[in-house]
Amino acid sequence: MEVITIQKRCDMGICYCQASSKRKMHLLNLSKLLILLIGLLFYASACITLGKDFPASNVPSIKVGQTTKSEVRKLFGSPWLSGNQDGELAWTYGNYDYSVIGDRKAKDLVIQFDENGLVTTYTFSTTEHDE
Repeated sequence: MEVITIQKRCDMGICYCQASSKRKMHLLNLSKLLILLIGLLFYASACITLGKDFPASNVPSIKVGQTTKSEVRKLFGSPWLSGNQDGELAWTYGNYDYSVIGDRKAKDLVIQFDENGLVTTYTFSTTEHDE
């Protein structure tokens, strides 16, 4: 035998009756718990990747004052970002993997060129190390 409870509620001058049972309330609580667990699962598996991957193994091929823009493009492809840095053209190659749980990986290469299209400086950083 199922017990049914009737509640009278008034809200802002409007009164209404609500019938509920323990079984109905139990199912409602299970539904809320299931939604919460699904939300936590999505949160835990959340991962964001920004940028464009590039071959880090080609970085040692860059020679300051010798390597040209076209050679850099052959080594790494099109840059992810292009702009000016310290008054010079700068190309950025970057790949950034962010995860709520687990490792965060990043590698970043910024190459600057003079007005003749030759590399003047570059910086490479990564969270991946071969030790």
